[in-house]
Amino acid sequence: VHLIPFRSTHYCSKSKMLKEDETNKPFPEEGEGEGEVEVEGEESSPTTNSTPEDEPNQERQGAAALISTALKTEDPPAIQTVTPPTLPLEWTNLAPDPSDIRPVRYPSDVMEFPRDETYLEIIGTAGQKITYMGKDLMKQVSPDITHLVLRSHLILKMEGIRGMKNLELLELYDNQIEYLEELGGEEGEDNDDDNFKGTGFNLKTLDMSYNVIRGMKPVHFCPNLVELYLANNKIKAIEGLSSLVNLRKVDLGANRIRFMDEEQLSGLVNLEELWLGKNKIEKIEGLSTLKKLRRLDVQSNRLTSITGLTGQIESLEELYLAHNGIDDDGAMLETGLQLQFKNLTTLDLSKNRLTSCKPFAHLESLNELWLSENKIAAFEDVQPLSRLGMRDGAELTEVYMEHNPIYKDFEYRKKLKEIIPSLIQIDANIIGATGYGSVDVNSMSSERVMEQMKLVQDKIVARAQAEAEKGAAVVEEDPPKNDEMK
Repeated sequence: VHLIPFRSTHYCSKSKMLKEDETNKPFPEEGEGEGEVEVEGEESSPTTNSTPEDEPNQERQGAAALISTALKTEDPPAIQTVTPPTLPLEWTNLAPDPSDIRPVRYPSDVMEFPRDETYLEIIGTAGQKITYMGKDLMKQVSPDITHLVLRSHLILKMEGIRGMKNLELLELYDNQIEYLEELGGEEGEDNDDDNFKGTGFNLKTLDMSYNVIRGMKPVHFCPNLVELYLANNKIKAIEGLSSLVNLRKVDLGANRIRFMDEEQLSGLVNLEELWLGKNKIEKIEGLSTLKKLRRLDVQSNRLTSITGLTGQIESLEELYLAHNGIDDDGAMLETGLQLQFKNLTTLDLSKNRLTSCKPFAHLESLNELWLSENKIAAFEDVQPLSRLGMRDGAELTEVYMEHNPIYKDFEYRKKLKEIIPSLIQIDANIIGATGYGSVDVNSMSSERVMEQMKLVQDKIVARAQAEAEKGAAVVEEDPPKNDEMK
């Protein structure tokens, strides 16, 4: 209802002065009090004689008359009843059975392969994905199968491999497997017997990375294992490794491991590579008997110091400790970097809390030093590395110090080159003819470009040859006998 505004000045100021009998008067009938209403845009002109005290009551009665008239002339709105639609019953089933919606695909449904196949490889990145290995997988391939690769599928369970006693490589990388199963023998067999030979007995390589595995203890069924990959799982503890003396490479990165168990690691006397990055480890330990360890990765953990490397003075070549909380004091402990490593060529301590290069001044075999994103604020703090770059036969050729405070210096590259003359690369740039800038092919002669490229090439070839020679030496070694394993 649209109300016509009326004058209310006196009502606002004198409403409290109205007598009780005036406020209790009934509303006027239709047609009464019209003289007190003020039409919009016009001044009110009362038609009756009234005093200022009566004016507020008259105005109120006029407004009430208008409301009463409007209510009598308009029909009340009709009441509408709305019935909600009926919901399908299927909507109430919030947790359907996964078996009702999960497609069933076995290896034979995804790819055709001969029944006598001894090397089966099915990659699920370019076609249909396997959801079940099938309990009868053993019957679909040759009994002498040696390689089984089912990578990047939707497999939930290891099955169908029991009895594949000639299997040398098993790769179920990037699936949804929770448990390591069927690596032992048939159900009911004595899997703890020293002469027992189950599915995992002849395995040389086991790759179960990128699954959801929570325990690794069943790997003890693989006594001849050489390479073990269990990265990106949900493993909380190192288990099942104590008797695997043939292991040369172990990757347990991106798990939930909190400490390096000496009881499990001490027996890996032939181990050459140990990758434990992106875990929750607070201390390096358990490596004293690993005399052949060449590569150690404990980056992205919770380290504040470097210790426990006394057994690797002769063997260690690459040490990766980036993304930790190591400071200068933590890098100068007697059982850590203060040791005289004879073959350490690569050291990565990026994204730590270092303020000086003093902890590395004695590492004469260093070839690459990664110190990006630390707290090195002055070039005087880099000066300890000068002896590594000036001595005869200097091998320090690459330094990475970007995103330190000194990186903001306009002559950052020039000053580093002056301190370490042996450098041929600073950060990601090969040093050019000026001695401190990036290589600019247009400003260099062809002879100079060829010289720089040859230096880099020779370094790569030398390292490749060294690794090839070590690999050949390992192959010539006889595997340990059962008595030695015990």
